[in-house]
Amino acid sequence: MPVLAATNIELAYGERRILDGVSLTLEAGERAGLVGRNGSGKSSLLKVIAGALKADAGIVTLTGGARAGYLAQEPELDGSRTLREEAAAAFSHIEDLEGDLHDVFHAMAETSGEELERLLRRQEAIEKKIEAAGGLATDHKVDAVLHGLGFTDRQFGVPVPGLSGGQRARLALAKLLLGEPEVLLLDEPTNHLDIAGCLWLEDFIEHEYRGAVLMISHDRYLLDNVVSRIIEVEPVPNQGGRLIEYPGNYAAFRKLRAERIEALRRAWENQQTKFRQEEAYIRKYKAGQRAKQARGRESKLEREKAESTIERPLEMDAMRLALPKAQRTGDIVVSVRGLSKRYANEGGGERVLFHDLDVAIERGQRWGVIGPNGAGKTTLVRCMLGETEHDAGTVTLGTKLSIGYFRQSHESIAPEKTVVRYLQDIVRKECPTQLLSEQAARNLAGAFLFSGDDQEKELGLLSGGERARAVLAGLMASAKNVLVLDEPTNHLDIPSAERLEDSLRKPVQGEKNRALFDGTLILVSHDRALLDACCDHLLVLDGKGNVEVFLGTYTEWHEREGTKARRDGGTKGRSSERERRGVVQVTPAQPKPSAAPASQQKSKWSWMRLEQLEEKIAHLESRIAEIDRELGDPDVWREVERANKLTEQRDELKDELEGVEAEWLRKAE
Repeated sequence: MPVLAATNIELAYGERRILDGVSLTLEAGERAGLVGRNGSGKSSLLKVIAGALKADAGIVTLTGGARAGYLAQEPELDGSRTLREEAAAAFSHIEDLEGDLHDVFHAMAETSGEELERLLRRQEAIEKKIEAAGGLATDHKVDAVLHGLGFTDRQFGVPVPGLSGGQRARLALAKLLLGEPEVLLLDEPTNHLDIAGCLWLEDFIEHEYRGAVLMISHDRYLLDNVVSRIIEVEPVPNQGGRLIEYPGNYAAFRKLRAERIEALRRAWENQQTKFRQEEAYIRKYKAGQRAKQARGRESKLEREKAESTIERPLEMDAMRLALPKAQRTGDIVVSVRGLSKRYANEGGGERVLFHDLDVAIERGQRWGVIGPNGAGKTTLVRCMLGETEHDAGTVTLGTKLSIGYFRQSHESIAPEKTVVRYLQDIVRKECPTQLLSEQAARNLAGAFLFSGDDQEKELGLLSGGERARAVLAGLMASAKNVLVLDEPTNHLDIPSAERLEDSLRKPVQGEKNRALFDGTLILVSHDRALLDACCDHLLVLDGKGNVEVFLGTYTEWHEREGTKARRDGGTKGRSSERERRGVVQVTPAQPKPSAAPASQQKSKWSWMRLEQLEEKIAHLESRIAEIDRELGDPDVWREVERANKLTEQRDELKDELEGVEAEWLRKAE
């Protein structure tokens, strides 16, 4: 028997119908995902099921006294409590049961006989309820959930009004999970979680929570790893949303949905062909000897069109756009040596964001920047671009760079411009010799999921996700050869995130009309699917001042971390892994003794002429590139000795290269 049933739900906002008699059920322990375009009615349906919104018609039923817990996008919290007190309030019902148990004990001391037997049974029933609710020892559960969602012990005493919006959202999620209702209704639970928080939530739902889950999420990996059924809210023109169910996780849904859309397309085309043939027959014979037969066929055709016309499937076309091309940059886009940044914290001390970072980003490479919330990812990127002053080290930007920077806020865009005019003006400003026609601008807007009247909306009237899509489309069209994207999918639904992924995915040799961007990418994101699809280099901040340069994808890094955790029993921190992936672990360095001025230093390369040094540098760089290509082969890491030897060689060559470059700089001066 289902633990939750929503039957014939209808909902409209004024003249606009949102849900058209939809129904769904959820079995005990089942995990289902609710997906669909922004504005399709997903959140409205979840609010109706949770009782936070009254439907125009229909009924929602929870069976067997089950409780439903709802995570709203704008949670309500008690401002008189601290963070930890508000989380612990999830167990307030246990305190009530403890009070009932105390009353029973007090009554038992003053009675006997049948009344005592009744009280003993009452005691047993209350104790069972307490045990089922999590027992009396709840402190460790509160701490574990808060830690899992990224809170530190120092934050436990912060009053609720002093929390940021993201912290309040995570606190509401913690309180909901601690309450352990029989049904969890989650609306974008990962919106304010970093990657570690997303992984913790996945593990909690999969291995600790025993109830049923219905969730809306744009995190494709969460939907892949947790749910066993996808329910799509599909808008129907002039009618409102309907529900289409697919078995399996999100990856299975994409495959099944594509097959369903293709079948609908073929059926629609066949029916349209039949209609055209009938209309041609009617036109030909309506006034001739077969007029009666033609009129009969016309009446039949009209009935068929009214009663059984197949809807044309609404599906996104593949991206086939001709956009302005950017000029080619130099080989090195950004070179960073010894980059450090710290700031004074409230306690009067200093917090190190990153220290002694060395990295070179080459033309065409795709770099992801990941780490905990507050670790300094955005600050690192801004330091690399020269927008924020760093404390130590050097940053050298390459030649012929045209950088497009997607920020987390978009206050600078003109609110009165329509989407189409905004795109045309961006191209006119950035590429005066390659103007974008109105039709080309509409094609671009359509590629980023603006259709029909949406293309004529003013930017100031767009939602956060729509505004983000418009800005991203403008960046793609403005001939940038370097894109820096800071959390670009925060406000995007899944189709929009997948469209962005399509435009950023690195071109594959032989593929045509697939990728729009062939420049250099720096992506700050906790969207694991986007990182995996677009990035094959990572900068990993740990929030403690350390930065790891990882040559591989997010999944490769995550698998390496899992292997290391299993090997170390989960007791060691992130240690150097040079022997596994050709990785450089950057940690706060010890103070070094003062060196003599460069002009007074001699090296073993001092005998070389400038031309010989340049040849040596080219040779060393070529050999390092060869080793990097070998280390990029997953099979290499199955041979530990070979991987260790290559990594050691790379370190030795890197040290040698630094010495030769230093001598070249000394002589070039």
